[in-house]
Amino acid sequence: MRKKIVAGNWKMNKKLQEGIELANEINRLIDRNINVCIIIAPPFIHLPEINKIITPDFISLAAQNCAAEPKGAFTGEVSAEMIQSTGAKYVIIGHSERRTYYEENDQILRKKVELALENKLIPIFCCGEHLNEREDRKHFSVVKQQIEKALFSLSKKDFIKIIIAYEPVWAIGTGKTATSEQAQEMHNFIRNTIRDKYSKEVADEIPVLYGGSCNPSNTKELFANPDVDGGLIGGASLKSKDFFDIINSF
Repeated sequence: MRKKIVAGNWKMNKKLQEGIELANEINRLIDRNINVCIIIAPPFIHLPEINKIITPDFISLAAQNCAAEPKGAFTGEVSAEMIQSTGAKYVIIGHSERRTYYEENDQILRKKVELALENKLIPIFCCGEHLNEREDRKHFSVVKQQIEKALFSLSKKDFIKIIIAYEPVWAIGTGKTATSEQAQEMHNFIRNTIRDKYSKEVADEIPVLYGGSCNPSNTKELFANPDVDGGLIGGASLKSKDFFDIINSF
């Protein structure tokens, strides 16, 4: 059985004390009996402090990004090794905002994935199409290319550690959401793409999350799809009650 996963990406929100308060609220609300892997991804500077207060058996930490180099004269960057030293277990790589605003390409993302794995971090690899690509019916080829170029150089042993998050860029922060059918269609396509490269056994084991304006009102329907294994949650993860309700959608 694949893991059910709900990951909250806080993006550039919450001062340190506010982040600690939110983490404490999530800690209090979580049902210890629920069979869901819960991940929160606060800003870098929050990681060591929040690691002290979360209950590690129920909540794990992720960084929102990592450097494409292991160390050195790269002012302002944070390495995978540094992230691992904070107690974080996961790192988000290839988020559409990193691709769009910071022009991260497939070559850069491949290096980040490799460095994350070398430092025993689990990559949450994001892929997804823009609105014009979907309207031009290129959404499948775009997503396939993103996965192939960044991930398909990995051995089967390393690839099987990856989590994939499909995020239709046109649905992030816009209030629009892919329909349940659109989400299932793309998640199934991603799984078949993995199957064709590695094997059905590998494809069946890789969690594929949906990330595109998830909220408490739509996640139950989205998560009911056979190939949707959870969500990468943006704005709704900044409110403990909303995040808790999304987790309970399972």
